[in-house]
Amino acid sequence: MRTAKFKIGQVVRHKVYPFRGVIFDVDPTFSNTEEWWNAIPEDVRPSRDQPFYHLLAENEETEYVAYVSEQNLVPDNTGEPVRHPQIGEIFEEQDDGSYLPRSAGLH
Repeated sequence: MRTAKFKIGQVVRHKVYPFRGVIFDVDPTFSNTEEWWNAIPEDVRPSRDQPFYHLLAENEETEYVAYVSEQNLVPDNTGEPVRHPQIGEIFEEQDDGSYLPRSAGLH
């Protein structure tokens, strides 16, 4: 099992598709449904044995939750805030454009 390259609160961008988001959870390996897995075209289907990230995501039209393999993500260093409506429930935005989980100081 590999160590996750990205961390919770980090803003990332998809390598191929035009969306970005804030990571709110990480699975060490694929942990979604077979139906979801089989919906990915076989020629672009990622390996299951890598971290998968849950994102509060946005594209030009809308906001949604995405589930993305590590191989398809790169850091988003624009510093632009992500506009997803649930961000405030989970994170506090930092001055550098990153996000800190709200529960971080409670443990």
